[in-house]
Amino acid sequence: MLRHEPNQLRTDAASERAGLRARPMLSRKRFQLASAAVLAATLPWLTRSLFLPGEPFEPAAVNTFIANVAAVILAFWMRLAIESYPGIRRAYVILPSALTAHGAALAWFVFTRLPYDRFALVLGFVLHVAWLYAIFVSSELGVRPRIAVVPFGRTQLLKRIADVDWLALSRPRLHDTRGCQAIVADFNADLPEEWEAFLAEAALAGRIVYQVKQLSESLTGRVELEQLSENSFGSLVPARGYFYLKSAADFAFALLLLPVALPIMAVIALAIRMDTGGPILFRQKRVGHAGRLITVYKFRTMCETAIDDELRAAMTGDGDERVTRVGRILRKFRLDELPQIFNIMKGEMSWIGPRPEAEVLSRWYQSEIPFYRYRHVVKPGISGWAQVNQGHVADVEQVHRKLQYDFYYIKYFSPWLDLLILLRTIKTILTGFGSR
Repeated sequence: MLRHEPNQLRTDAASERAGLRARPMLSRKRFQLASAAVLAATLPWLTRSLFLPGEPFEPAAVNTFIANVAAVILAFWMRLAIESYPGIRRAYVILPSALTAHGAALAWFVFTRLPYDRFALVLGFVLHVAWLYAIFVSSELGVRPRIAVVPFGRTQLLKRIADVDWLALSRPRLHDTRGCQAIVADFNADLPEEWEAFLAEAALAGRIVYQVKQLSESLTGRVELEQLSENSFGSLVPARGYFYLKSAADFAFALLLLPVALPIMAVIALAIRMDTGGPILFRQKRVGHAGRLITVYKFRTMCETAIDDELRAAMTGDGDERVTRVGRILRKFRLDELPQIFNIMKGEMSWIGPRPEAEVLSRWYQSEIPFYRYRHVVKPGISGWAQVNQGHVADVEQVHRKLQYDFYYIKYFSPWLDLLILLRTIKTILTGFGSR
């Protein structure tokens, strides 16, 4: 029986390739890229050539055609990078990626002073975004992913993850995985030979085959705290090149934002003084990068009350009576964090990273949770992966879950994850998610 299994697998692989070729055209990445390039570049060029004055091959028209094609490719690359992270809906990244790519094309023309067609550039952007949303609505909206599971090792843990249709395979045949977007297996398990051959044939047939640990992290956005988790380079330390680049970008953005933030901060300061009087700023010692203590600045949102237990005093619970009227609004829209722009300019914090904890809370968590200090390997931030996924936490169990999110951020430390957090932070600010 087993001697003929490879032949059977090859037959299944051939039928699987045929099944892949039969997939709806709109769901294919190559079609999405090519069709977007045709619409966003060729159609504006033809519109200008046929209905508006000007020669079709004049420098401005040709430059804009090339720029629109480049913008489509850049936006496509950005979407592929960002969509690999969990908790992201494809619709969320269409507009930001297209806006960034076409904005870069416009910036190129402004700095180089090359001639370009403004009408064709704007029309290319509009057509690009409209087409991608049309594809999303017609082929992907409301579709749940279906993933085939090789029934060995720790794959049973995946059943706890919702919003995915899991198909438990009973035999090593690719024919049984029709309709599945991917296959998942525990590569560390002792797989029978026929199942190892099945996975190899699946890869040769062009199927996506995931390791269970990586897929679990991708779907949940958390890294289990069984052990310190290395990044994709096998190192505990995140990429230092991006670390320093990000620090420079943080400072530059803070400097640009300061003229806009100062008037808003002045209005908030006046509102706090009129509401309760007393200090406008709240200063607290917190643990920063590499475990160093930093003084974090926030707008004061609570009344000063005497609490003997310093641990409880450092926590904020649901409906905490110490929160003032103005403070409740500031907390909901995260405006109380604005003074931390000065922490960023001092190089102590980043716009995005694990939230810095109060010194007393950090000591407590460190005594209760393994590897807690590892979260200090990157700079703390105003917003972070845990904040956009979980919100405010207090007890040890919640902090344990928060640390799983922090470890995920450290493991996959990259500009794409930061961009995703930025997009979700905007949504968090607008909805007030997780505030207390």
